[in-house]
Amino acid sequence: MPHLAYICRRLCSHPPVPWLVSSPTCPVAVSMAFAVRRPTPSSKHKISDKWLNKLSLTKFSPEPRFNNRQTMPGALCPSEHSRIRSLAVAPHLFPYHPPTRSYFLLGFWGHSTCQSASILRRPFPSSVKRVFPCSSLLEFSSGSHAWLLIIAGFGDPELSLPWRKCSPLLDAELLSNASALSSNEWRAVPDIWKSATEKYGHRTALVDLYHDPPTELTYRQLEEHILDFSEGLRVVGLLPEEKIALFAENSCRWLVADQGTMATGAINVVRGTRASNDELVKIYNHSDSIALVVDNPEFFNRLAESLIARANIRFLVLLWGDKLFLNSEYTKDILLYDFKEIIELGRESRLSLLSSSQKGEFHAIETIEPDDIATLMYTSGTSGMPKGVMLSHRNLLHQIKNLLEIVPMVAGDRFLSILPSWHAYERAAEYFTFTHGVEQVYTNVAKLKDDLKRFQPQYIVLVPLVYETLYSSIHKQISSSSAARKFVALSLIRISLLYMEAKRIYEGKVLTKKKNQDPPIVALLCNLWGRVVAAILWPFHILGMKLVYCKMRSAIGISKAGISGGGSLPLHIDKFFEAIGLKLQNGYGLTETSPVVACRRPDNIVLGTVGHPLNFTEIMIVDLETGRPLPDGSKGIVKVRGPQVMNGYYKNESSTGEAIDEDGWFNSGDIGWIVPKHSTGMSRRCGGMLVLEGRAKDTIVLSTGENVEPSELEEAVMRSNLIQHIVVVGQDQRRLGALIVPNRDELLLAAKNRLLINDENSELSKDKMVNLLHDEVRNWTKDCSFHIGPIMIVDEPFTVKNGLMTPTMKVRRDKVIDLYKIIALDMRKVASVNYFRTGHGMVDGVSKMVVACFIYVPVIIWLSSNFENLDSYFI
Repeated sequence: MPHLAYICRRLCSHPPVPWLVSSPTCPVAVSMAFAVRRPTPSSKHKISDKWLNKLSLTKFSPEPRFNNRQTMPGALCPSEHSRIRSLAVAPHLFPYHPPTRSYFLLGFWGHSTCQSASILRRPFPSSVKRVFPCSSLLEFSSGSHAWLLIIAGFGDPELSLPWRKCSPLLDAELLSNASALSSNEWRAVPDIWKSATEKYGHRTALVDLYHDPPTELTYRQLEEHILDFSEGLRVVGLLPEEKIALFAENSCRWLVADQGTMATGAINVVRGTRASNDELVKIYNHSDSIALVVDNPEFFNRLAESLIARANIRFLVLLWGDKLFLNSEYTKDILLYDFKEIIELGRESRLSLLSSSQKGEFHAIETIEPDDIATLMYTSGTSGMPKGVMLSHRNLLHQIKNLLEIVPMVAGDRFLSILPSWHAYERAAEYFTFTHGVEQVYTNVAKLKDDLKRFQPQYIVLVPLVYETLYSSIHKQISSSSAARKFVALSLIRISLLYMEAKRIYEGKVLTKKKNQDPPIVALLCNLWGRVVAAILWPFHILGMKLVYCKMRSAIGISKAGISGGGSLPLHIDKFFEAIGLKLQNGYGLTETSPVVACRRPDNIVLGTVGHPLNFTEIMIVDLETGRPLPDGSKGIVKVRGPQVMNGYYKNESSTGEAIDEDGWFNSGDIGWIVPKHSTGMSRRCGGMLVLEGRAKDTIVLSTGENVEPSELEEAVMRSNLIQHIVVVGQDQRRLGALIVPNRDELLLAAKNRLLINDENSELSKDKMVNLLHDEVRNWTKDCSFHIGPIMIVDEPFTVKNGLMTPTMKVRRDKVIDLYKIIALDMRKVASVNYFRTGHGMVDGVSKMVVACFIYVPVIIWLSSNFENLDSYFI
């Protein structure tokens, strides 16, 4: 065969000396075996030919494990003088010929008993891996010699798989038809690195200061790391379409592992380290993962006790830390690699392959197709077991190609990364930013405050909880300052909030569900009124900008925009950051939609909405019960159709069928409405935007037949600094109730201020605590559609660790309700009020504030001369 001379030549160029051994034809494939001498330390003898006689190959099932003396029908095993030490099997990477899916055992003629066998758990010899990036190895001992036999099978094309897949642009040098890819069209996600390197090769791509060692990589270095890591995974046995679990937190090496895996044509299964061991084990097994990439030894040692006995792990890759710190009790039967070893294995193999390709010796390589699955992302899920979302390269490329109109980044911008990379929003954002030459800086919760000031990023992607934390920190600092400073800051903020409301009137950014436009005269009068009020308030707003807000923004550090996703952004948080001049672009999406469905554009931010749909994306609102489409302004279930919609749930056809109909519409399970389009009036710039109002499955149906969206009430109550968490309940009851986790420090301080307790006595009775919280809830929900009746105080906070929050910091309502048995609450009748705010209701408040401005603005100006060091107002 034409390739045998090539293999022999390559083997002979590296010691030890090889022998080529002929073998009979087995039922499905013709195979070859090479024996390579590996002398033991005591060896002084030459190789004996008697051990290489009468070799045969027999087919058996993948990855067998046998006990001593267990009979394998048809298998031929060694004599008692040659004991099989270990065995590794896989479909093998073999030049020129694709291997079969079948596996083969090499043995000696005349015996049918296998004394012992196990998966090979040691690296390949360097002289072999240059020739066989991934080979079946059978190692046995004979006297004072150790033997390594390499098996390669090829046969029936119908049973064959390509020995390797690659990303068309990223690995173009290895393709014989690379010239056909001159269009530079991305067909797989890793293709973006080729384009990015060509444009921004010497620019800094990554800065990761909080891992050991600290890392800073240019775009060219990052591309090399990804290429080396992907080839390293091939060397240790990862094949196209196989699943590999990536359980780690955000870091530069996570990105390399993620993209390196995709570049092999394999599928990564991602999850964070904060998930419970039970959840991670279920994900690993449900996904059919064959290997594991983990963050550090500490995490693996925690997980291993639950995982090792319940999962099959071909090999383990450690991203950070030393393998010596892994618990040897759990790793004795696992092939171990650290990040650097994978990189080195890949670099050595790549150099060999590049050398061959330069000589015109191209290998049998298939390219990754856009519809190939790139990743499995298990939904965080506020209820039940997470489902594996299958996202293709096409799904993710849609995001990469279409996010520019939302986030107009330019080369040299800085992006601060804090969310977990397995979070769909963060993941898509990172892929997108790298295509535009942006510098990404990794940070964490503990370092966020310092890094915002230090790096002054142009953009950051955060979940609403982080913005709420920033808001609460600023509010707390203001509240704890002197009376004069507190008066000045709060007065200016209130003026700015009203200024922005007036501005929204004449800019046409007031939300309304009305399908009919206001008469032209009404629209004109509202426009004039908004301009007059805004003109009166504008000087004081500018004063706030110069005295207070500029220093708040400097301390926050975000210079262009903050992107919010992964949950509902409370309206009061939205209004506050708008008032101080920090642009927040709220978006909407789900893991199942890769994830972005809609987002606010930077030139048209309308509070209360998640903006217009992304390019090539359709949104339809349907009736909750009948499923028929509803007109704009009507509330119903949000359905989505577009290139970003997932391929389905892994091994869950029933759930896939429920989520995606035959026309390709994905049922999001969210309730919302689309703003009607008006050509004039206060809502003329809002048409077509999506407004969300909660989850369909969260809707509470009272015994009166009324439907209640708890998110409205919960969002209102969460503005109180006395309350840490709240879950509104009341399904099938006459009235609503609430489970509340109080902020005990703030609650104690409030009780002292209201003289409910003495300073000497820090104890607050349960009744007083309930009464205080009830007053607080009533105060914050007085303008809501429904009111909350009885409340129950919960002592334990909702956390990811206790399973009451998802890893993306959303409260798991079902878990909370089941845990605390809220049905025992005494639910009583609750009065409901009509609630529909169109924007006109703010006029009276603006008028009153205009009058008030003339009273205390002179005081503000007088106090401003002493208003210094406002950086202390932030956190």
